[in-house]
Amino acid sequence: MSKRILIGLGVCAAALAAVTGLSAAKADQAPAVKRTVLLKQDMEIPGREATMALVELPPGGAEGRHTHPAEVYVFVLEGTLSLEIEGKPTVTVKAGDVFNVPYGKIHQATNVGTTTAKAAAVFVAEKGKPLTTPAK
Repeated sequence: MSKRILIGLGVCAAALAAVTGLSAAKADQAPAVKRTVLLKQDMEIPGREATMALVELPPGGAEGRHTHPAEVYVFVLEGTLSLEIEGKPTVTVKAGDVFNVPYGKIHQATNVGTTTAKAAAVFVAEKGKPLTTPAK
């Protein structure tokens, strides 16, 4: 075989391996949470801002353990979630339920239902800090 053909076969093999690897990596990733900020504004409470967000979590998806520099108040609009909050027993919440996450507590929601879970969340947060921080 000529050198040019061997190089071409090598490039094709590398491209195929890259595409196959990306597909496998995507298949291994858990479905991602989607957060849409609906409102963000300063509060009259000094050093605080209010944020309202729509949170969507596909079936089998988990937020990942994280914290907020905020008190969080949540209304479940659709679906069923398993909710873990540091220092509390794990509970299941469903459409129509409400819950709060205390300031700085490690927590995670996982969609244990068969449809996309949706929730409206209101954050009373420290102004200027990142709203979500992955837990260590």
